[in-house]
Amino acid sequence: MKSRRTKWIGVIVAIAVILGGLSYLLFGQLESNLVYFVTPGELLAKGALAYERPVRLGGMVKKGTIQRENGTAGVEFVLSDGTQEIAVTSQVAPPQMFQEEMGVVVEGRLSSNQRFTADRIMVKHSNEYHPPKEGEKPAIIYKELLK
Repeated sequence: MKSRRTKWIGVIVAIAVILGGLSYLLFGQLESNLVYFVTPGELLAKGALAYERPVRLGGMVKKGTIQRENGTAGVEFVLSDGTQEIAVTSQVAPPQMFQEEMGVVVEGRLSSNQRFTADRIMVKHSNEYHPPKEGEKPAIIYKELLK
């Protein structure tokens, strides 16, 4: 029969191993799984090191720069961080809420001609949900959100 002290040492060692494993999972691998975005100024500051590397680029869609490509779902626009600007081209359709002066994160690559080709466009929107009132149509709510 094991002594009481031996049982407690076993319990303490087991707890320490479990806590150590959880700490490693939470903090050790967390950094490699975080995904950040860079601003146009930060991306352009990297110079040639930024060319043809996959990156997330975030900023505001500059007013008056959105151009839809005829016959395709593609779009062109300028993304700005307030100091620097990058022209963005995408062959994928942007989300329905995509509009001027909106926060956007795009995934893609910067080419050597300073043009960013986006494979994905994500828009920033409010996280508040308000269900439609009795008899109110969702299309009306959508128009109110765009104002």
